[in-house]
Amino acid sequence: MEIIYRGDIIPDTDQIIELYNSSGINRPTMDKERIKKMYSNSNLVITAWDNDNLVGISRSLTDFCYCCYLSDLAVKKEYQKTGIGKKLLEITKKYIGEQTALILLSSPTAMEYYPKIGLQKIDNGFINKRAK
Repeated sequence: MEIIYRGDIIPDTDQIIELYNSSGINRPTMDKERIKKMYSNSNLVITAWDNDNLVGISRSLTDFCYCCYLSDLAVKKEYQKTGIGKKLLEITKKYIGEQTALILLSSPTAMEYYPKIGLQKIDNGFINKRAK
């Protein structure tokens, strides 16, 4: 299995939904237009491919000089624990550069994962949760 990573393509919305549903990430996959809008308004998308099969994705919003919000990091279930998520994060960090802070909100199930791939837990954040 040779995984190819790309930063120059936004996959088809159906491919993204299939990946999300397989990965276990909680996203509004029943709302195809919302998923499409999430990607059309993101400015850094890194993908992982096994041939024509989308197996991983990293979606961020960034200014490329100060901060980057990593909104999604998802890997298909059968490809998890193979290093794809870590590689997607490494490539994201390469794109944003060393001057840019990478920030994310973690699901409860991923809280143990992020320190394993080099991220530091912070306690100085706030959130205004979405209504739906």
